Amino acid sequence: MTITATRAHIALPARALLACGAVSGPLYFLTSLSQAAVRDGFDLTKHPASMLSNGDAGWIQVTNFLVTGVLMIAGAIGLSRTLEPGRGSTWGPRLLCVFGVSLLFAAVFKADPGNGFPAGSGPATISTAGVLHMAAGSVGFLSLIVATFVFASRFSREGHRGWAVYSRATGIAFFAAFATMSSGNANAVVMLAFWAAVMLAWGWVTAVILRTTR
Repeated sequence: MTITATRAHIALPARALLACGAVSGPLYFLTSLSQAAVRDGFDLTKHPASMLSNGDAGWIQVTNFLVTGVLMIAGAIGLSRTLEPGRGSTWGPRLLCVFGVSLLFAAVFKADPGNGFPAGSGPATISTAGVLHMAAGSVGFLSLIVATFVFASRFSREGHRGWAVYSRATGIAFFAAFATMSSGNANAVVMLAFWAAVMLAWGWVTAVILRTTR
């Protein structure tokens, strides 16, 4: 009786933390895409989601970064408490935690306006806050990419080949999209591919957390 009660007491907070991580991605994209549809001047083929932090309604995206960052950190903590010891059980959650922290930095240091957003803005300029925003995003995205390969190694070791392939494919696709956009050739196709890649990567996070919960 005592052992059962103790296990239930431990499991409940971990499940709550995992649930936070699982909803972070869907919440982020629901909020971002809803704004993209109604914010004047915003174009998915020209602008990344981080630019929504600018303008009179920019506080919505800033809050989105803060909330989803906290949820992602909570999910990473939940994974660290839930995963059985073994390959990736330490660094997998840590890398996802770094990704969560990068979202908090993205909220504090906003992306620079430009390229027609907010409506009426001129060519993009580079500020200190904008540079710090890009640095935080780069660290966060690279941490997420490495996490996909860390979990792929864990899944391979456990004999879950499908999950290993899924994880590696997600990491490769996300890295390719991120590298192409960072090269400065961000045309409409590249930007849409980047949106899709970020969605794919965050969907992977949700899938891994839900798998762990089950």
